[in-house]
Amino acid sequence: GAPWRCGLAPAEALAAARMTLPLGTRIAAGTLRTLARSQVEGPGPRSGLIPGPLRDAGPHLPPGCTGTEATLLFPVLLAEAWRWGLPGQEVEELLPAAERCLEWLRTSVGDGIFLSDVRSAGIARGEVQAHAHRAALLGADLLDAHGRGDPMGLRQWAARLRSAFREQFWVDDRAGGRPAAARLADGRLVPHLTSGAAHLLDTGLLGSGTLASGLLDKVKTEQLARLFGGPVMDSGWGLRSLGAKEAAYNPFGHRGGAVRVQETAVAVAGLAAAGYEKEASSLLRGLLSAAECFGHRLPEMYAGEQRTEGGAPLPHPAACRPAATAAAAGIHVLAALAGIRPDAPAGTVKLTPVRSAPLGELGLSALSVAGAPFSVRVSRLGLAMVEEAADGLQLGV
Repeated sequence: GAPWRCGLAPAEALAAARMTLPLGTRIAAGTLRTLARSQVEGPGPRSGLIPGPLRDAGPHLPPGCTGTEATLLFPVLLAEAWRWGLPGQEVEELLPAAERCLEWLRTSVGDGIFLSDVRSAGIARGEVQAHAHRAALLGADLLDAHGRGDPMGLRQWAARLRSAFREQFWVDDRAGGRPAAARLADGRLVPHLTSGAAHLLDTGLLGSGTLASGLLDKVKTEQLARLFGGPVMDSGWGLRSLGAKEAAYNPFGHRGGAVRVQETAVAVAGLAAAGYEKEASSLLRGLLSAAECFGHRLPEMYAGEQRTEGGAPLPHPAACRPAATAAAAGIHVLAALAGIRPDAPAGTVKLTPVRSAPLGELGLSALSVAGAPFSVRVSRLGLAMVEEAADGLQLGV
C-alpha cells in the first residue's frame, strides 16, 4: 500500500497490543514503556497527554486527535495486561504514567460530563466517550487494586457519563434511533451512523473475569446490534465505516464507507460479549472470507461494496498491508469466540464461549495466561474446555 503513515501511531500501537494480549503481554509491555517516555510532563492542560497525529474522521467531522485516544487507551491496556499476567514489577513501573493519563482525563473534563477532542474545541465524539468511560472504569479498578489515586472519583464520573450519554447522545427516529457520531458545542448532534459506534460495545476486562459496564443500556445495545446486522452497515465483508444510506457515503472512503478491519473486529467481539451472536457471526464470516481473498494477510481496510455471490472485496489503493491492527484483529475475533476472561492476579480464568459456534469446533493453542501456555477447545455445541494452563490456574464460574 501507499506509505502514507511512516511515523509512530500511538493509538494504533496500543489498540494492536491490546488485541494481541491472548498471545502474551510482551508486546503490551514494550508498547507501554515506549509511549510512557513520550508522555507530556510538567504543568499545563496537556500534562499527562500522550501526543499523537491527527486522523481523518470522515466527511462529516474534522480530523480527530489520536493523542486523545492513545491517552485513554494507555491505562486500559495496562489494566488488562495485568489481568492477563503482566508481572507486578512491570505494572508498578508503569502505574505512574497511567495515573497521569487518568489525571489528564479528569482535568480535561473539568466540571463537565463529555470529553471534547484535544484539537477540535467543543466537539465531543461518540467513540471518544466510549474510550473515556472504559479508561475511567478500568483505571479505577487498577488504582484500587494497588492502593493509589482516587478510584471512587473516576467511578462516579463514569456513572454520570453513562446517564448523560444515554439521554444526550442518542438520535431518536421511527426506526428505533441510533447513537450520534458526535455532539457539537451548541448541543446539536451529528446523526450519521459510523463504525466508530462499535467502541460503544467494547467494555473492557475487570477482576474475576467480569466486564465493565457499557455506555448503552440493554434496549439501545439491542438497537445498535440490529443496525450493525443490517445491510446498511454489514457489507458482507465486514462493517462499513459509514452507513450505505448516509450522505457522502463512498465505499472507498477511509472513514466514509470502506470496511476498516479493526472496527469490524471490535464489533464482532462486542456483539458476541453482549449476546448478539447472529450479528457477530455474520460480521465474523465476512471478515474471514475477506481474509481468504487477501491471502490471509488482511489490509487495514478495503472497499465497502456489497458482497455478491462469487465476488471478492475490492482492494483499497491507499491501504497499508501488513498493518498491525489488521493483523491483530484475527487474534481478537478468534479469542472472542472462546470468551477468554483471565484474572491472573487472582489465579482464575473464565470462559464464556459463543454458544452458536459459528465456525464449528475450534481449537486455540499457543496462547498465554499468567505467563504460561494456555490452550482451549470449543466444541460444535459451543462448550469450552481448557486443554493446557498454568499450574494452579482455576476455572472461574
